[in-house]
Amino acid sequence: MYNKRKIINDPVYGFINLPFPILYDLIEHPYFQRLRRIKQLGLTCTVYPGANHTRFQHALGAMHLMDEAVKSLRSKNVEITEEEYEAALIAVLLHDVGHGPYSHALESVMVENVPHENISLAFMQQLNREFNGKLKTAIEIFRKTYPKKFLCQLVSGQLDVDRLDYLRRDSFFTGVTEGIIGSDRIIKMLHVYDDELVVEAKGIYSIEKFLLARRLMFWQVYLHKTVISADQLLLNILSRAKKIIRSSIPLFGTPSLLYFLRDFQAKSLSQQPLSVITHYSMLDDNDIIIAMKMWRSDVDSVLTDLSARLLNRVLFRIETSHEPFLPERIENLREKVASRYRYNEEEAACFVNSGKLSNHAYSSRSGERILVMQGGKPADIARVSDMGNLFDMSKAEEKFFLCYPKDLE
Repeated sequence: MYNKRKIINDPVYGFINLPFPILYDLIEHPYFQRLRRIKQLGLTCTVYPGANHTRFQHALGAMHLMDEAVKSLRSKNVEITEEEYEAALIAVLLHDVGHGPYSHALESVMVENVPHENISLAFMQQLNREFNGKLKTAIEIFRKTYPKKFLCQLVSGQLDVDRLDYLRRDSFFTGVTEGIIGSDRIIKMLHVYDDELVVEAKGIYSIEKFLLARRLMFWQVYLHKTVISADQLLLNILSRAKKIIRSSIPLFGTPSLLYFLRDFQAKSLSQQPLSVITHYSMLDDNDIIIAMKMWRSDVDSVLTDLSARLLNRVLFRIETSHEPFLPERIENLREKVASRYRYNEEEAACFVNSGKLSNHAYSSRSGERILVMQGGKPADIARVSDMGNLFDMSKAEEKFFLCYPKDLE
């Protein structure tokens, strides 16, 4: 029998084990292998050159942390069966299988009104059919319908293994040391009380560091203003391409890219799930790059200009403010674009963008809180922590941004 209990050498954790043969089969499946071709942080590499790691690496890392978490909880006499153990690993391994090209950046354009979690679920349901129902429990954990709530929280919650991995991994590859967290210690401090995931009292400082690291990583990496500028440029490119294609004007693109730009609607996922995930499984970052390289010489001057800017990293200037930008300022910039580049009003709008950034490091809403054991009972960390600003972290920090071509000035 072919050995499927492989050992993977990960740059963050060292050796990662695959304790169940089905994990190897899922990793080898084309649906999962596609994640090798999707960057974990999208266009963040325009700011941090090392940020070229992939969703594939992140999924393996999250699975490894789940493995460690289950072992730790079992050592504390928390009942987790072998079936649940396997299912929890599968659920977190596949939690991001529905991510599209450049991760979050294109969800609003490529698959409007369909969160990537819904597409991940569609992939898992198809894999469940291919694997003769062996993913049933994993799907229940992923959907948060499984009776053991703490297993669902480990996959998706305020202190899930997804966050524990991406903070540490993204910090490693970007070189932003503020994101370094003690994931090993946090996992060792986890316990279960009344079917909910809790943290032992002595782990409170590690959790405080985790929340602070998450807040800092959002402003320094995920919501870095230059990354936002690059994301806006990419969104404008795909929006312009979609408009051209839906106007029945021929445009280069791979078959799967053209499918989502031309034909996809939110109802397609429920009406034709196999068709959607078949096309989606063929879509990755390379489809976008190849298309932009061809669009640089397209007849549409707006698409040509935008594509060349992103490929050559000629990004928009971006301003941020704690107050919304005045509509008059935005309109004035669009008029300048129209005048300088000889575009009409609609075309000029592709070069000026405004919006809002929100950093929500911690949620204190019931059911989402991080609970710490105090005096034998669980309490919200925001109430028992010595850090007074934890309450502030439960409020969304907001900034407003305005993007426009640098050469306007």
